[in-house]
Amino acid sequence: MDQKKKRAVAIWLVAGVVMIIVQTLLGGVTRLTGSGLSITKWNPLFGILPPLNAKQWNEAFEGYKQIGQFKYLNSDYTLADFKSIFFWEWLHRFWARMLGIVFAVGFVYFLIKQYFDKQMIKPFIILFLLGGLQGLIGWVMVASGLNDSHLYVDHIKLALHFVSAMILACYTLWFALRLLIPEEKRNPDKKLYGFTAIIVVLLFVQLTYGAFMAGLKAAMAAPTWPTINGMWIPDGLMARSFVSDKINVHFIHRSMAYVLLTLLIFWFVSATRSSKHSGTGILSTTKWWPLALVCLQVTLGVITVLCAPMIAPGKFGTFEVLAELHQLVAMFLLMSLVVNLYVVKRKPNWQQ
Repeated sequence: MDQKKKRAVAIWLVAGVVMIIVQTLLGGVTRLTGSGLSITKWNPLFGILPPLNAKQWNEAFEGYKQIGQFKYLNSDYTLADFKSIFFWEWLHRFWARMLGIVFAVGFVYFLIKQYFDKQMIKPFIILFLLGGLQGLIGWVMVASGLNDSHLYVDHIKLALHFVSAMILACYTLWFALRLLIPEEKRNPDKKLYGFTAIIVVLLFVQLTYGAFMAGLKAAMAAPTWPTINGMWIPDGLMARSFVSDKINVHFIHRSMAYVLLTLLIFWFVSATRSSKHSGTGILSTTKWWPLALVCLQVTLGVITVLCAPMIAPGKFGTFEVLAELHQLVAMFLLMSLVVNLYVVKRKPNWQQ
């Protein structure tokens, strides 16, 4: 495949990554506005259209009235209130469908134009399987809240939905990087590659706990900093769940942030030495991204927690905006580390 064809396919894949990030942000807005359970049916084909008349709107509203969130939390909602939350969940699902169409149409176009080679077959199969799995996980997550006993979706399923979206984004980006960055421009450094991989794994753990924070609405449990409600280490830490207890989840999420910040400072020093030694030029630029983003992310995290008392049910205010920015920067941080993981390779060119 010539370079022009590679670049065209790579741009299409990067556009897909951007759409996945937008889709994830829409998911965040859906969660923050309490909209996630407003559509009680999963209709992958015909669900692209919202209710188009009064009869359809009333049917959709009646479906929402059957679940616990309406009965015990939003029983005062009018049809107008329901339409406002329905919009965000519909938009989230609509964007997911558009994402699938962009990938499908692009794939058919490039296939007809013979832009693909045999080495791309397996990655594309994996890509489409990951995309389909993400949609299925999304519905399983929503279904976990469509009952009388839950007011929101299960936070563990929410985390699985978010993490699977990030895996899809990372895989798509990695695929694009293979087409964009020439092999000779990559930086061979086995130790730095291993260090980067460890940080990526730890960041996924941190993202999981960030999703736990969101699903449990744990920010309000400790809207203080630098201590957690006046304690550096919460009382009874070991006696409570590290997956479902709000204070414990809060503690782990904060602690992981400090660990990642420290590790990325050391990583930056190692990457600087490696880039000077190799002289490829790419790492000397990309090494700055994770450091800058993790500093911004920690700062946003602190401000977001301190603004938690400003949460007003049914309103999208300061806290919600900060929470969305916090999520966006987290995704940028992950993508920047994936780029560096690709730029830094385990073996020199002659061993490839």
